[in-house]
Parts: sequence; C-alpha cells; structure tokens
Amino acid sequence: MLQLFLLGALGPRLVDELDISPTVLGLTTTIGFGTAAVLSPAGGRIVDRVGPRRALAALLLLSAVALALIGAAPGAGFLLAAVALGGLPQALANPATNKAILATVEPARRGAVTGMKQSGVQLGAFAAGLPLAALAGWLGWRGAVWTAAGAAVVTAVWALRTLPQDAPARTGAPPASLVPRGTIAWLAGFSLLLGCGIASVNTYLALYGAHRLDLGPGAAGALVAVLGVAGVVGRIAWSKAATPGRAEWLPGLLAAGAVGAALLLAGAAALGALVWPGAVAVGAFAVSANAVSMVLVMQRAAAGRAGQDSALVSAGFFAGFALGPPLFGLLASAGHYGWGWTLVTAEFAAASAVALAWAVRERGRGVGAGEGRDA
Repeated sequence: MLQLFLLGALGPRLVDELDISPTVLGLTTTIGFGTAAVLSPAGGRIVDRVGPRRALAALLLLSAVALALIGAAPGAGFLLAAVALGGLPQALANPATNKAILATVEPARRGAVTGMKQSGVQLGAFAAGLPLAALAGWLGWRGAVWTAAGAAVVTAVWALRTLPQDAPARTGAPPASLVPRGTIAWLAGFSLLLGCGIASVNTYLALYGAHRLDLGPGAAGALVAVLGVAGVVGRIAWSKAATPGRAEWLPGLLAAGAVGAALLLAGAAALGALVWPGAVAVGAFAVSANAVSMVLVMQRAAAGRAGQDSALVSAGFFAGFALGPPLFGLLASAGHYGWGWTLVTAEFAAASAVALAWAVRERGRGVGAGEGRDA
C-alpha cells in the first residue's frame, strides 16, 4: 500500500516535476486500485491454493518492482503503467495476511493481531509523510521511492525466513464463488463507500494543504503522517475491541465519526488549523473502520475460504479507491475543494447507513458471538 501514500505525500513534487494535473494524480489511485479490485477475487483463490508464505513473498517482490518503476517514470504514461503493476500485490495482500494470522495466531488474539497488521497500512502513511518525504527533500522524490522499493525486498526475505512452511498447494478443490453473498456482500458494499472517501483524503490531503491552505511541502506531507499515526492507534484499538456481538456495530459507528472528520477538513478552508484535527479524525474513524471489517471477515469466514472472502471484501474497498479520487480530482482541478469534501462527507454517511442497516439485520436474526456464518 505504500505506493498510494507516497504518491499522495509527494503529490506536489510530482505535479511540478512531471507536469501532471491533479486529475492525473487522482488517476494513479484509480488505476492502481482498479487493477487490485479486478484481480482480488482471483487473488484470494490463489492464496487459498498456494498458502500465505509463498503469496506474501511474491507480493512483496512485485511491490518492489512496481515502486522501482514508479521512481523511474519519465512522464504520466509510464507512471500510470507502473502503478497498475502495483495493483497486483495489493490484490494478494489482505488474503495472504489474514490467512497467515489464521495459521499462526490463537483465536483469542486474532482481533488484536489483525489490528496490528492493518495498522501497517497506516505506518506506510507515516513513512511516506515524514521520513520518506524528508528523504525526498535530500535525494529527490525518485530516491525516496527507490528506498521504499529496497525496503520491500528486505521484507520479502524476512517473510520467507519467518513464516512457517505452507501446506502443499491445493489442486483439486472446487472453485469458490466470485460473487459476494450474505455478510460478505454487505461488508463489500460498505467497504466500497468507505474506500471512496478514504482514497480521496489520502490522495488530495497534501495537495489541499499546499494549494489551498498555503502549507509548505514538508507540512503538507506531515498531514499524511498525522493521519497515518492516528490510523495506527485507531486500527489497533478498535480491532481489539471488535469482539463478536460488538464488532457488528463498530463499522457503522466509525463511519459516522468519519462524517465529522470530513466536515473538519471542509471547515479548514475558513480556519486552516482545522485541517490537523480533521486528519487525525480520518485516521481514528474512517481508516479504523476498514480494519474492523477485516476482523469481521475472519470471524465470519467459512472454513477454507478466509482468503477468498477477504479478497471479495477487499475488492469492494479497492473499487472505492478507484472511483473516489477521480471524482474529487475533477472538483479539485476546478478549484472546488469545498464540493470535494462535501462528496467525501456523503460517501462516509452512506457507508455508515449500509453498515448500521446490516448490524440491525444481524441483530434481528439473532446473529452474534460467532453464530451464523452466512457468507
């Protein structure tokens, strides 16, 4: 996921050096996550078949290649092609990491460990917004991206040395459905709406700070880092709290909190200081809601389908990441950031409505505390 945050945090530099528009910057998110959304169902099936250790090593090496190519991009076309390649490891990531947790962590600790795992995404936001953004000021943005590529290679080696051997590859199992059903369908719809809003914030927050709030490149990148730190804390805390019976309500309530976060970002146009608590609130509520949805997937997944179910929910999230930024980018290119934040507010509100409707449905059916796996 680091490529998303790097492109957002380094957005002002990319717009200037590669002479690309804010709309093209939004297309990087659309293409990367559009690719991930399309490939996710097949990616989940692959992970269920080959195992998490092999899948993690492969996706980390693919991430390294994609980041290296992004750092070498001479213009918009090459950049977009490299970002598309980066969508493939994203399609494998949640299925592989969720199956690794199921294989190595006892049930009582899975919620907390899932929160820690999901917080790695926000550590990426922190790394992109502070150390790598600072490195870009010294080595240039290309040097910062190539440093991230090297880190991906090191992590691939670590995964191969640390994770237990995978079981033999499955070859005779019948193919799982590529269409989400039941709980997984509700979570996929929620994730799509949530992803629209989160991706718009991730992609345009630094540019908003630089172009509308007159922040310098370092301070604009720090906004992404602040969001990342809040997301780390929120994902760990809320995932640990997501016990059966309580977890069903958390996505809708957290998305409702994200509505307030979007309103703070909109209000920063009049009072610039509001952008900082707005960034914190996006991390604490919107970003954390995605982690809780992964905990729910693991609680509800049918036997042997954790990879596939994770992939189907991730496909919804990635589709949201593909759809949200281009819409926001059209508004930003026209200078209408206020309407952009209104759109994000509506997306978070719709996500909250979907999640709360599902929770009410589950309560009416008497499902909770680990019962009723209807996926």
